[in-house]
Amino acid sequence: MILPTQNEAPPALVDAIDTRHFAVTAPPRIVSLVPSITELLCDLGLADALVGRTGFCIHPRGIVRDIPKVGGTKDVDVARIRELAPTHVVVNIDENEKPAVEELARFVPHVIVTHPLAPRDNPALYRLLGGIFRREKNAEALCMEFARAYDETAVACTAMPRQNVLYLIWRKPWMTVARDTYISRTLALVGWDTLPADARVRYPALELDAPLLANIDHVLLGSEPYRFRERDIDAVQKLLPPGARCSVRLIDGEITSWYGSRAIRGVRELGRLRESLG
Repeated sequence: MILPTQNEAPPALVDAIDTRHFAVTAPPRIVSLVPSITELLCDLGLADALVGRTGFCIHPRGIVRDIPKVGGTKDVDVARIRELAPTHVVVNIDENEKPAVEELARFVPHVIVTHPLAPRDNPALYRLLGGIFRREKNAEALCMEFARAYDETAVACTAMPRQNVLYLIWRKPWMTVARDTYISRTLALVGWDTLPADARVRYPALELDAPLLANIDHVLLGSEPYRFRERDIDAVQKLLPPGARCSVRLIDGEITSWYGSRAIRGVRELGRLRESLG
């Protein structure tokens, strides 16, 4: 960690929409509307400051069960949040609806907007929240652990040939991820390039036709936001063209889509999966 000299100001605490935040001067009351960030806040030592979370905030299980729920990520209970009187609400551009966030901003003093787009964005996220809530040492410890996991995974996968994958997040319609998403860039770390390569929207719907599937090495069915099951493997396999060489398998969506502290374990597990598939 590079510390500022005596005459230097500490790094600015600027969120994803360029709002500058300042370190708290009194005990905060935090509502997290992002599952992976709820876990990160707990790992930063801020569990006692959390006064609200979504029903999808499930980690760490033994801790979050005692934190009041405030709806889901897309259907936030604004009235309930008002009752909890938070000083800070943490949101995410992909996870939460803009109108709800704007309504919260009318009465919550501090709304922290996050938007990690790649695994390398995690250390900045740790430092942003660690700086705002005065958990800098905890944040730096996570940064070091993440750097080790990232470097070990990158080195282990460098020698492997790159492969094309189709990562599905929804059915009816089938939906996947574009290459400018956190999921796609996490898969790219282990040598998996998502198709289609030229998607115009971040989460495009598509047809599982022969031309697309003919160029795929692996079809990965994520466990969230749609929870794919074994029967969905059969449905995809029936669409494969004759002689297709791709495999179809379920994958834990938390190792590909959860940023925050879970990304440390996520990149390691994804690297091991990549090695096991050759």
